[in-house]
Amino acid sequence: FGSAAAKLECEIIEMDGEQDHVHLLIAYPLKLGVSVMVNNLKSVSSRLLRQQNTHLRMQSKTGLLWSRSYFACSAGGATIETLKAYVLRQNTPE
Repeated sequence: FGSAAAKLECEIIEMDGEQDHVHLLIAYPLKLGVSVMVNNLKSVSSRLLRQQNTHLRMQSKTGLLWSRSYFACSAGGATIETLKAYVLRQNTPE
């Protein structure tokens, strides 16, 4: 994700996830649409993951690594430290 984000002038502040999705805390320029950023990150990461892990092609019935959907929200008044902690807690048993 890092190189793709850099090309879009984005900074991945934190990244973690669960078995079926990822959580990204990203600083991005206002001129960049969220959907453009998400689609670019999905496309680039899918290509790289498939190149490095050829078995991924066989596991997906649709041929897609990522779903078309995504969830994005603004951070509001939360501090970066709070947001980082939230992202890092993902994939941790409650």
